[in-house]
Amino acid sequence: MKSLKTFLKEKRKLAGLTQSEFAEKAGVALTVVRKIEQGKENLNLEKVNHVLSMFGHSLAPADNKEIEINQSLDNENS
Repeated sequence: MKSLKTFLKEKRKLAGLTQSEFAEKAGVALTVVRKIEQGKENLNLEKVNHVLSMFGHSLAPADNKEIEINQSLDNENS
């Protein structure tokens, strides 16, 4: 599975856009695109989804209980 930063950078480059051009087209600040492509962890989900919507994608917050349950199931199946 690709990381968010790799996904965005690849898609942006395939579109032939600089970070600045992409930010303008996505309607976000240049710093948002830079933070995503640098792999920063403290990102605004709404802004990330605004950027990802350019490619028909979105992210949803993970529920900690769901993660714990999935990890427990994975451990049982190992």
